[in-house]
Amino acid sequence: MDITAVRRYALSLPEAVEAPHFHYASFRVKKKIFVTVPPDATHIHVFVPDEAREKALILYPAFVEKLLWGNKVAGVRVNLADANADAVHDLILQAWRAKAPKALQKSGVAISQC
Repeated sequence: MDITAVRRYALSLPEAVEAPHFHYASFRVKKKIFVTVPPDATHIHVFVPDEAREKALILYPAFVEKLLWGNKVAGVRVNLADANADAVHDLILQAWRAKAPKALQKSGVAISQC
């Protein structure tokens, strides 16, 4: 999986935009960040809820690890070179859903998981 595929998928989600976040790129919905991309673009940070994070750590240990933000676990870090595209899409979608307003989620817009 590469950053181009991540970008294409993240921006396909309703009202998702790309914006800088310090020296990272970020994907946001209604100004809330759901994914960041470090400058090297070899991995991504996905801000999934705790339950999704714990599930991903069990299911995908080859390419997912805890993302520490200071002393807090904030989501997962995904190594793109080893990542499964379907799993990455699912994680991004879960992060988007966690940040998107309920009204946007219920707007009737079909969201593909892949």
